[in-house]
Amino acid sequence: MTMQSLSQFHAPEQVAFHRTELNVILSLYGRMVAAGEWRDYGLSHLRDVAVFSVFRHTAENPLYRIEKRPKLRLRQGQYAVIGMDGQILKRGNDLRQVLRVLERKLIRAVE
Repeated sequence: MTMQSLSQFHAPEQVAFHRTELNVILSLYGRMVAAGEWRDYGLSHLRDVAVFSVFRHTAENPLYRIEKRPKLRLRQGQYAVIGMDGQILKRGNDLRQVLRVLERKLIRAVE
């Protein structure tokens, strides 16, 4: 077999969240579940993007999508939080900083 024919059988690379990234995301997810805001999540690892989708109810469209696009690392930033309507709420290269837009939902006035 030649190198060219071997490359046909190689599965395309996929973008995935690293364990440390997932720890940060799941920490926020756990706090939001405890607050009663979120109920379910889904993970997608595609060729150019990894997506962590957050749901209020399992059968709904996601409330938020946390995306990782390494190709945008040198431009807008590889992480993005996207709302239900497709609007980009925050983008950057620091995952913790990007997720702060969602942590504000945990802060409520105490009466």
